[in-house]
Amino acid sequence: MSDPLGFIQGGGINRAGFIPPRPGGFPGGQAEQAADGKSFKDTLLETLDEANRLQQEATRAVEELQTGQRQDVENVLLATTKADNAFRMLQSLRNRMMEAYDEIKQMRT
Repeated sequence: MSDPLGFIQGGGINRAGFIPPRPGGFPGGQAEQAADGKSFKDTLLETLDEANRLQQEATRAVEELQTGQRQDVENVLLATTKADNAFRMLQSLRNRMMEAYDEIKQMRT
């Protein structure tokens, strides 16, 4: 799993890092949804669940290795690397969102 958050393969996000608005804005005041019908909130929650699942798998693999129930060190390292990558990508996403929020806060009306 080289792209745990699905950012590399696309999904409507252009190179500048945002989804361009559809012509006519947001109909009826509803939040815009991606082409697959998922909102940003749904996608973010799924991503958090996936990162949590990967962390739990890595923890379980390390515990099994320590207790002798498991002998394959390579797969334990792979599981911990996947969990670490997912966490780092979530942390990067959070940092980018905070930067955008800070920038919006500084805008004057």
